[in-house]
Amino acid sequence: MKLLTITLLTTCTLLCGCCGSDCGTADASLDYAAINAQAAEQYLHPIRPGYEGRNPFWNGFAKKFIYAPAFDFDEVAGAANYRFTVVPLGEETQASWSFTADSPKAALTPVWGEIPVGRVRLTVEGLDASGKALGKAGEREFLRDYPFTGPYTPAVRDYRQAALMGLLYIHRMPEIQYWAEHTEPDMNYRHNTYPCKIIGATIRAEALLARLLPAHKEQATRIARNAAQFLIDQSRPAGDPLAFFPPTYYKDLIASKRTENQNKTMTMEAASAGHAFLDLYDLTGDKTYYDRALGIADTYVRLQREDGSLPIKVDFVTGEPVNDACAMLHPLLRYFQRLKADYGVETYAEAQAEGERWMRDVAIRNFDMTGQFEDVTVLGLQPYENLTNCTAAPYAAYLLSKEAPSAEDMADAVDLARFSEDQFTFWDTPLTENGIKDKATPCVYEQYKYQKPVDNSACNVADAMLSLYEATSEEIYLAKGKALIDNITVVQNAVNGQIPTTWDFRPTKSDRNRTYWINCSYSSISSLLRLEKLLAERQK
Repeated sequence: MKLLTITLLTTCTLLCGCCGSDCGTADASLDYAAINAQAAEQYLHPIRPGYEGRNPFWNGFAKKFIYAPAFDFDEVAGAANYRFTVVPLGEETQASWSFTADSPKAALTPVWGEIPVGRVRLTVEGLDASGKALGKAGEREFLRDYPFTGPYTPAVRDYRQAALMGLLYIHRMPEIQYWAEHTEPDMNYRHNTYPCKIIGATIRAEALLARLLPAHKEQATRIARNAAQFLIDQSRPAGDPLAFFPPTYYKDLIASKRTENQNKTMTMEAASAGHAFLDLYDLTGDKTYYDRALGIADTYVRLQREDGSLPIKVDFVTGEPVNDACAMLHPLLRYFQRLKADYGVETYAEAQAEGERWMRDVAIRNFDMTGQFEDVTVLGLQPYENLTNCTAAPYAAYLLSKEAPSAEDMADAVDLARFSEDQFTFWDTPLTENGIKDKATPCVYEQYKYQKPVDNSACNVADAMLSLYEATSEEIYLAKGKALIDNITVVQNAVNGQIPTTWDFRPTKSDRNRTYWINCSYSSISSLLRLEKLLAERQK
């Protein structure tokens, strides 16, 4: 009967999107009336608007907003002020919202709280001193998205139980069991074509399983060792420009078969493998893996430029960059941070500091938190064309994890977390013409170039929010992070434990086959365990 209850709750949530007050017991320790009011007030203020001068206008490619936006509209010759008019799209109503401002770049703060959820058109006109329209300064259409209004559906099972179910699903996959007797991947799981990311995550998941469930330790360790041996065998040899780096691409499946990816590698991917080697070293004590992890770190230091940057993508043999684009450095900085915190390695402190400086002076200053995905091209992108939470939210969490975050670090972390909410988080979604909700909210889209809700993205934003809660004790951040992680348990398959990667309506066979990513599931498992620990400490 318990299983039936969980299944019905999951179905109810996916179809009707009901909140905790309807489908379960919300966290009584959180004052949602106060939290929702605080969120509503915060949404009136734009995030890093270009008119402040700290950074350019970053939202030229933005599709939706939760926080009041401001746009880079041109001034109209002779205009004394500007009339802003917002009208809903696709409705017969004649409702509109209007205000005047001194600049066409002003934020929509005066009317933002009055505009209902839905697609809208903003028109800005220059007016002369008498109020006569002189011409159009600019026009934008976008989604005025749902604000946070908690509580949402509470967790349908214990966080640790959900994490263990997710780990066991990975462990029992035939393609994972294959590693028990082989040192090469079973390519029936096509995402093995991305070795650093997927096989690295396989090692980490099996190492975690071995620690949490000792009954599986022997086999999980054997699987992790064989998978690690594959990464070692595929890595560049000592003395090469990319010494000890495993490849981003393997075989000719999915994105690996694209011409632009052949014999190329994403520089930040090797950090994923490095973490896997460290996890395996922690589990086994075998120094081979520790030395391999340090070898990867040493190569990163050699690749780092004088300004602290690294190229986003390089030739796997020569190390030559494919273009002038720079990598977002949060994976590398986390890697250096772990080597110091967990193993006392001080060697990379200067490289870490230089990387932080580049992120502050370039990425944050421009507010161009661009994507670096192995299956999305990095060639020919305009600034801000492919913004992503996968850079912004993890970097917010990194800044907050520093031993002594500065006031600037804190302010940047808040901006990055709110940006990730504003641009990619969906707290709710309307019914489709078929009377269903086509995504399981709350959820988080991955990037501008992949407009789909992904569990790893939900974890990115949740972890940033939980880090802000730990740094500030403001419960609004706990409520937001918890809502996203709670939904992991809701979308999780109650029978086999699978945590789906994409949280949207995907009926086709091809989508079913391609959308489960082990690395994303590992992120969900990690977030579940983090929230379990945080809430336990909160109750002390």
